[in-house]
Amino acid sequence: MLAALLESRTGQQIAANRAWRIETALKPVMRARAIESLDALVAEVLSPNGGALCDAVVDAMLNQESSFFRDAGVLEQVAALMDEVPGRARVWSAGCSTGQEPLSMAMLFTEACAARPTLIFPEIVATDVSEPVLAKARAGRFSQFEVQRGLPVRRMMRWFEQDGAEWVAAPYLVRNISFRRHNLVVDQPPAGRFDAILCRNVLLYFSPAQRHDVFDRLVGALRPGGVLVLGAGETVIGQTEAFAPSQRYRGLYEHAGAPRGAATG
Repeated sequence: MLAALLESRTGQQIAANRAWRIETALKPVMRARAIESLDALVAEVLSPNGGALCDAVVDAMLNQESSFFRDAGVLEQVAALMDEVPGRARVWSAGCSTGQEPLSMAMLFTEACAARPTLIFPEIVATDVSEPVLAKARAGRFSQFEVQRGLPVRRMMRWFEQDGAEWVAAPYLVRNISFRRHNLVVDQPPAGRFDAILCRNVLLYFSPAQRHDVFDRLVGALRPGGVLVLGAGETVIGQTEAFAPSQRYRGLYEHAGAPRGAATG
C-alpha cells in the first residue's frame, strides 16, 4: 500500500527487490510519532486525520539523491550552449531535490558572465515534488558531507560560508534561482518555454507509461532548438517519439524532427 501511495502521488516506483527501502526510509517518521510498526503507520495514514502524516510518508520514501556538479561535463556543456541564446536564456531543473544541481548551474553561469560581460545571467527555475527538500534548497545549507560530494574546494571557498557544522551558499546564488513545488506526473510545466530542461535521474523511477506522458509535457516546454538533459544512464530511445538524440550536443536530446542547428529564441 505504501509503495502504491508513493507512485500515485509522485510517479516514483519502488521495485519489489528494493521493498526494504520502505521501512528504512520510514523509520525516522515512525520514531518521531512513536508508531511501532508499518501496519500501525498505514492505519494512521488511512485515518480521517492522516493527511499531514501521509505527506510526511511520501516525502520520506522519495529518492532524493543529489550532489554538486554531478556529471560536470554535461553541466558545462549546458552552460556553454547558453552563449547561443539571444537575450536571456531560461533553464529548468526538474526534480531538483535539495538544490545542488541548480546551485551548480548558478555557479557556472556566474563564472561565465564574469568572463564574458556581454552575457545575461539565465533565468533558473528549479522544481521538486517535495516541499521539505525545497525548503532545504531555498535555505542553501548543506552538511560537510554534502558539500564534499562533487564541489571543488575552490568553488566551496568562493561560494559557501561555514556556519558551525554546515556550509551556507552565497545569498546571491540562491536569489538567482526560483524554487517551486511541481509534480511532473500531474502538473503542467512552469509557464513559458525553456532553452534547456534538466530532468536527470528522475524518470528512472517512473513506469513506462508515466515516463511517456512526462516526455510529452517536457517537449511542449522546450523552445525550438532547446535541449533536454537526462541522466547518464537514461535515454529517450524506445521511450518516446517526442525527442531524439541531438546531433549538435553529444548526450543531449532535442525535439524529434527539429531542424539541425536551429537557433533558440
